[in-house]
Amino acid sequence: MSEELIPENPEQETEENETAEPVKQRKNGLYPAVSDELADNMKSGWADTELHDLQPIAQAEHTAARRAALSARFPGERLVIPAGNLKTRSNDTEYAFRASTEYAYLTGDQTQDGVLVLEPTGDTGHEATLYLLPRSNRENGEFWLDGQGELWVGRRNSLTEAEQLLGIPAKDVRELAAALTEATGPVRNVRGHDASIEAALTDKVTAERDEELRVHLSEARLVKDAFEIAELQKACDATARGFEDVVKSLDKAEATSERFIEGTFFLRARIEGNDIGYGSICAAGPHATTLHWVRNDGAVRAGELLLLDAGVETNDLYTADVTRTLPINGTFSPLQRKIYDAVYEAQEAGIAAVKPGADYRDFHDAAQRVLAEKLVEWGLLGDLSVDKVLELGLQRRWTLHGTGHMLGMDVHDCAAARTETYVNGTLEPGVCLTVEPGLYFQADDLTVPEEYRGIGVRIEDDILVTEDGNRNLSDTLPRQADEVEAWMARLKG
Repeated sequence: MSEELIPENPEQETEENETAEPVKQRKNGLYPAVSDELADNMKSGWADTELHDLQPIAQAEHTAARRAALSARFPGERLVIPAGNLKTRSNDTEYAFRASTEYAYLTGDQTQDGVLVLEPTGDTGHEATLYLLPRSNRENGEFWLDGQGELWVGRRNSLTEAEQLLGIPAKDVRELAAALTEATGPVRNVRGHDASIEAALTDKVTAERDEELRVHLSEARLVKDAFEIAELQKACDATARGFEDVVKSLDKAEATSERFIEGTFFLRARIEGNDIGYGSICAAGPHATTLHWVRNDGAVRAGELLLLDAGVETNDLYTADVTRTLPINGTFSPLQRKIYDAVYEAQEAGIAAVKPGADYRDFHDAAQRVLAEKLVEWGLLGDLSVDKVLELGLQRRWTLHGTGHMLGMDVHDCAAARTETYVNGTLEPGVCLTVEPGLYFQADDLTVPEEYRGIGVRIEDDILVTEDGNRNLSDTLPRQADEVEAWMARLKG
């Protein structure tokens, strides 16, 4: 990674074409200074690259509808929704930027430092403005000396281009903090993404009012529109291909470690999408009993199970969340199959309970009852009845987690929604959730027979509530044990 000219503290100007102070040099750079001649040379001789007659992005009409709904909910109030800033990973390297979900949901934009502002136009209605970084300035050398200049990190859209693509008037974000400092009237801000915006609004907002905005935006995503449903299907389809890639390369994983599985799936996520939607869980053998095993540094051994929980995030930031538990050698042992079949039966019961008008909790209760029945049948809970086990929650020693969650732009989408609209709510068409029961017998659990210890099984699919029931978005991946074995044999050739 080149480091010659990245500045330590870049100066930025207010107007894109206005001459400003030169960008400062980086400490310990190999070039001690920029000569006047070089600075002048770099200002000219560049072709005009402005793009014209751009068409709006595919979701522009959907983001406009979302902004209109938000405007109706908070009449007469200024609403500020930031994308967020780069976060330092180490020294002068940053984590890959991912725009805040609220900002991307309302704009379709994913650029760092962006801010959406909805200015009230009276008692009702708002005027939306996107505040963005303009093209890099060439007069002061920003475009080639600044660490975020375009010669270093790539071209960004001009404000005019952004307006055409996103359907929202755009202004220079570097002017926004000062404007917000002078703003009057009620303001709400989505916190936690942009410290400079929060500082500008510090005496104009309250934590309670800002939280109301965050909660509303979370609840707005409970029901997906047509664009979102198509994106989730795309994510599931790409994820299925990633699982196929893993099965085809299991022999290489056995020769190395779980990291080969992680890398194999990541390749598919980057080819077909933006990234993975969350840290891939590539848990082989007893690691499958750790719910969020993301170290992925263990051995992959024939005769054991692989629990793979992974999802592709699309370029528009919608993620799948799918789990399959696979016999590494292609065939379940009798005990592995018994435990797997129990989880499969529980998942079937859970999926059947997903339908419009059902309580959100119904699918969880249905799956947990099946698992409790199996644990009682296997003699792991003494002479207690299934109803008593469920009343006391004793099955949770081995089922551990809830049976699912909302899914969308975040893997645990809508997390800020009120309890009464989420887990105590009612399902309706357009809701997308996971159904993912599991059984986990820890390697050191002395309450179960020795042969159970170290076995973990989870099966997870992404389920869309439809007008007449549900649709499994990830059903191209087999779930039933015989089908899993046949699928693996076919892929391995």
